[in-house]
Amino acid sequence: MKHFAYISLIIWFVTTLPAHAQYEYTLKQCLEEGLLNNYSLRISRNEEQISKNNATLANAGYLPTIDLTAGYTGSIDNTNSTQRNDGSVVKERNVFDLTLDAGVDLNWTIFDGFNISTTYKELKELERQGATNTRIAIEDFIASLTAEYYNYIQQEIRLKNFRYAVSLSKERLRIVEERYHIGNFSRLDYQQAKVDFNADSAQYMKQQELVHTSRINLNEMMANKDVDRPIKVKDSIIELKHSLDFNELWNATLNTNANLLKADQNSTLAELDYKKVLSRNYPYLRLNAGYGYTLNKYDINSIQRRNNWGFNGGVTIGFNIFDGNRRREKRNASLAIRNAQLEREQLEQGLRADLSNLWQAYRNNIRLLNLERQNLIAAKENHEIAKERYLLGDLSGIEMREAQKSLLDAEERILSAEYDTKMCEISLLQISGKVSLYLK
Repeated sequence: MKHFAYISLIIWFVTTLPAHAQYEYTLKQCLEEGLLNNYSLRISRNEEQISKNNATLANAGYLPTIDLTAGYTGSIDNTNSTQRNDGSVVKERNVFDLTLDAGVDLNWTIFDGFNISTTYKELKELERQGATNTRIAIEDFIASLTAEYYNYIQQEIRLKNFRYAVSLSKERLRIVEERYHIGNFSRLDYQQAKVDFNADSAQYMKQQELVHTSRINLNEMMANKDVDRPIKVKDSIIELKHSLDFNELWNATLNTNANLLKADQNSTLAELDYKKVLSRNYPYLRLNAGYGYTLNKYDINSIQRRNNWGFNGGVTIGFNIFDGNRRREKRNASLAIRNAQLEREQLEQGLRADLSNLWQAYRNNIRLLNLERQNLIAAKENHEIAKERYLLGDLSGIEMREAQKSLLDAEERILSAEYDTKMCEISLLQISGKVSLYLK
């Protein structure tokens, strides 16, 4: 009995942890906190901002560049000069000359075969794709956190079921112990009841570990500094949506699925790359202008000092006649367009297959859930009858254990069916671009 008392103490301890340190969350609150703090989403938003910062006229090449330059050059020379007429040598030592210049230069590509305008369109498309990538990250996060939220509920419900199993085994052990001491039950009955109680207690304590792991995952996804912080969710059941319609889901997928939108954007980017290659078939026009100042100072020249200042400017017109790579790049760009279109078609087909498979699993799980609910009613009635017969001594311990196991198995199957149905529901809403409904 010391062993029995020890296990009972452990069960009491883990079921009476202080509730005041826990934080109560609804699914919406979990999602809102996670969307605000999750590290992966914050990184994704920063990457979106980078693509937005890049989509400027200057980065595309529309604007001129203006450079301010200044320079200084000095020299100290020693010179020996031999005169031609008499052969005399004129020596000059430490001759110091200097040149000081400063200027402002402007360079501006006026026309580059539509390359600049195409580049700007490409940058704007990359900006839109950055927003799409953020949307994909957000939808993935909502789906993942929602799945973990309901997994936590599932593990909590399973923990309650195991706690109930422990209480049943404990009561059975108490009855067997009392009857064993008065001689109504054999030692074999007593030992079997103790073994069953220990097995249920071990299963309960193992389930505590799974609940703890799920709680850690929730805290991590919400980017809580204390990942071990106690959490209590307000929902106690896995609530299912029964208003889903396949045709509506598929139409929504075609219209709003973020991955399809990204595939369309990839096709647009491939077409813009092709236009950039074609832009090299046109001439280019470049403008340069500047204003400069130059000071020269000479030690022995006939001119001691010279100052120059003024404007300069020019226009360059050019045309690339042959570069050897243009035809190859054009063919490759054309193939890239085709590949982008094929990838889009492949993605649409894959989404249709995934949606069909998930829909079939979703409908099947709903039917299975209805069947398991009927089984649970029968299992409860069977357990009550077995319990009454066991108390009257008309049922053996093994048969009682079997009735108890049937009840727990029925509860486990209905819980698994509810969770599997919920996972299908989350995936269906994610594919159709409706997963943000969990935020409402």
